[in-house]
Amino acid sequence: MNQYYVYILKCSDNSYYTGVTNHLNLRFQQHQQGSEPSSYTFQRRPVELVFHTEFNEIEQAIAFEKQVKGWSRKKKEAIINDQWEKLPDLSKRKKDSSAGSE
Repeated sequence: MNQYYVYILKCSDNSYYTGVTNHLNLRFQQHQQGSEPSSYTFQRRPVELVFHTEFNEIEQAIAFEKQVKGWSRKKKEAIINDQWEKLPDLSKRKKDSSAGSE
């Protein structure tokens, strides 16, 4: 059975990078060593692996990676800190203050 991983790296500039791989340790080493000069992380090393989760299906992993890439920093930090329960509140949009007033 194959395993796929969605991971988040914290870069030296304090930004986050989200990726997907089927070999987590190798991919982390590639980021850390700077084996791809065109990679987002190349100029932002060293990097730190701050989150990863496993999937059995590549389609699920890719879908979750895309979802996380669209998230705010606060939502990413919630899952990094294993605070999944905060996601619904962080997903709520602030109500327009003019809505409902006539």
